[in-house]
This record gives sequence, C-alpha cells and structure tokens, in this order.
Amino acid sequence: MAKVMQKIIATDKAPAAIGPYSQAVQAGDFLFASGQIPLDPKTGQITAGSVEEQAEFVLENVKNILESAGFTMEQVVKTTVFVTNMDNFAPINGVYARYFSENPPARSFVAVKELPRAAQVEIEVVAWKG
Repeated sequence: MAKVMQKIIATDKAPAAIGPYSQAVQAGDFLFASGQIPLDPKTGQITAGSVEEQAEFVLENVKNILESAGFTMEQVVKTTVFVTNMDNFAPINGVYARYFSENPPARSFVAVKELPRAAQVEIEVVAWKG
C-alpha cells in the first residue's frame, strides 16, 4: 500500500493559524482547508460588518488558500458552514451562491453556540484535483 504524501499549505494571503493547526493540508489529490473566519490576513483582526460582509471575507480567505495550493473554487467537493445564528442562512447563502454558482459542492450548514473571535460565520472546505 502506497503512503499518501502530505504537504502543509501556508500563505500570507489568508489569516495565519491562530492555534496548533495548518491553514490547509494537501494529501494526494485532496486539499483539506481548515475553517476560515473573517480575519484580515494583514492585521489578524476580525472584520466588522454584516454577516454578508463576513461571509465574503471568509470565502475570499478560502479562495486564497486554495489558489496558493494550485486549486480553484470549482474543485471544492465539500464544504461545512458554521454559523452562530440560523437566521443568517439566507444572507450567507446569497454570498455562498456567488462563489459556487455551477455544480456546487456537497454542504453542511450547522448552527453553533459561538465561533472564535466572535465571528458570525466559519467555512471549511475539501477540494479534489481528480
């Protein structure tokens, strides 16, 4: 059985990890990106604003991580969206739909009590270069 090679992905175009984890790990043809919250990669601070603005910032961070590893948003096969208020489903969905307009990936949308740094939304993705 062949061993799958892992590569740690790190880019300054997305927020640095705020704990003992990697921004993403590539394992063979798969990329597993850690959950992204709306942190500004330049300042390390959470972006204020509406949940739509936060979702936009999160998805831009996700896109930047993917691109740094040679992947695209079109190669995302699974996402998990975490929110602190299920009433934000529709506003987040509107932003999300712009990033995944054709052949959207499988998705889970989960309400949680709270997110790091009081973010309103966090998104993690799995991409595949098959």
